[in-house]
Amino acid sequence: MPFSVKHRPLRLWRTLLPWLVGALPMVCGLLIMHWQAGRELQNRSEASAQRVGGQIERILDSASRAASELLPLAGQPCVEEKLALRDQVTRRAFVRSTNLEYRGELYCNSLFGPYSEPVNVDDYVQGKLWLMDGNSVTPGHPLLVYRVSEGERGAITTVDGDHLIGALYLLGTDNQLILQVGQNWIDRSGQVHKGLAPTSEVAASEYVSTRYPFSIHSGYTQGKVGEQMRSEYPALFGLLVMLGAMAAVTCYWQLRRASSPRVELQRAIEANEFIPYFQPVVRHGDYRWAGVEVLMRWQHPREGLVRPDLFIPYAEHSGQIVPMTRQLMARTVEVLAPHAERMADGFHIGINITADHCQDLALLDDCHAFLAAFPKGRVRLTLELTERKLIAPSEVTHALFAGLHDLGVMIAVDDFGTGQSSLAYLRQFQVDYLKIDQSFVAMIGGDALSLHILDSIIELSSKLGLGIVAEGVETEAQRDYLARHNVDFQQGYLFARPMSAEAFIQALEAQGLASASDHQVLIQGG
Repeated sequence: MPFSVKHRPLRLWRTLLPWLVGALPMVCGLLIMHWQAGRELQNRSEASAQRVGGQIERILDSASRAASELLPLAGQPCVEEKLALRDQVTRRAFVRSTNLEYRGELYCNSLFGPYSEPVNVDDYVQGKLWLMDGNSVTPGHPLLVYRVSEGERGAITTVDGDHLIGALYLLGTDNQLILQVGQNWIDRSGQVHKGLAPTSEVAASEYVSTRYPFSIHSGYTQGKVGEQMRSEYPALFGLLVMLGAMAAVTCYWQLRRASSPRVELQRAIEANEFIPYFQPVVRHGDYRWAGVEVLMRWQHPREGLVRPDLFIPYAEHSGQIVPMTRQLMARTVEVLAPHAERMADGFHIGINITADHCQDLALLDDCHAFLAAFPKGRVRLTLELTERKLIAPSEVTHALFAGLHDLGVMIAVDDFGTGQSSLAYLRQFQVDYLKIDQSFVAMIGGDALSLHILDSIIELSSKLGLGIVAEGVETEAQRDYLARHNVDFQQGYLFARPMSAEAFIQALEAQGLASASDHQVLIQGG
């Protein structure tokens, strides 16, 4: 039930929602950071492949120039050209050895001089480049062989694999770099492998040389993105945590605010959920209905009918009791005005007001509109002053009460004898009725001290010329005691409980029928 004294556990979604809202900026931020880190790694991977590719091209440029200068010498005796081959090795920084080829045979070598070995052109990619897994001199040691040919002549230069490995280490070791030549490839381990190079799991990129038949494959291992995020964005991590915490706290505060009494009451006012219940007041003597007290109830869409003690204190504390009472008066008019003919002239309708109502002359307009809805003289509107908040006398309050009396609205002090300001109200405002609190009525036949207080209130009202209403009458003994002391009106469960509008209209009709029947009996008896 709304505003229950016991704390209601939050529903599961209300518990989870702040966590979800707090996680949302963190998840979105992490996704953006993940995308940014991946993009940065991709750019770095492409740049690495391009730079390493450029370095391999410079190495091959040296081998190419050496081979191009030696090509015219191919076919001449090796003894005469051996020094020229060695000269190229000496002058070219990356060249390990040079060779001359004639008619498909390697016949001259810078290391050994005259030499004989067949040349298989198919070993060379595009007839130019071959990544070897060593030779007879250095088996298992990688070599990159460059070949240039013209007709039956050819020149071959070799590059030591250490230069290749050095190029792959050029930009550090945090990435994967592979040199692919045809069906052979080499990585930083220095081992020549057959087949296509494996593709990196993260930020895979490829640089394909336009000058030589090789390619560089670059990328990173799995988990590199997370490592990049942790190393590059620690401040952003902290910012995301802070933003997530702020979002969660804000969401939690909004949920608490949305479920606060003030917000819930405002929603109920806008939904027109406050409805009147009616408890009849009977007159002294025949105990017939002389009027009703209008009680506010909250018809909650989920919780059903809400007890007034669970929401009235909140409404008075927040100041929302004023629009709620205005809504209650309008609903009361809607219910009772169509049935005004069933009421006797001077039918009392009591409505509770608080100190907040007495600070605004708009109450005059509300009362005027209320009375205008009924035939003149049919109802007597009584405003019952509650004492949960003290009414401070001011020019506004005096003007308000004067205007109310001019309208014919009567003023009653509710629960007289229990508050601290009851006597002050009698002195400061023009009061018409006192309503004896049910706690004194309940002591009839029991507590002698309470009876003395009750008798004193009755006597006081008589001396001041005020009407008096006793609340909470539940037994015949209480009824009879009050009747003996000439209490004007009584109200309580003995006569009727608070009832809905439909039940009250039916009971009001029954009261009218009973009155007509009694009148007919009197005529016949006469």
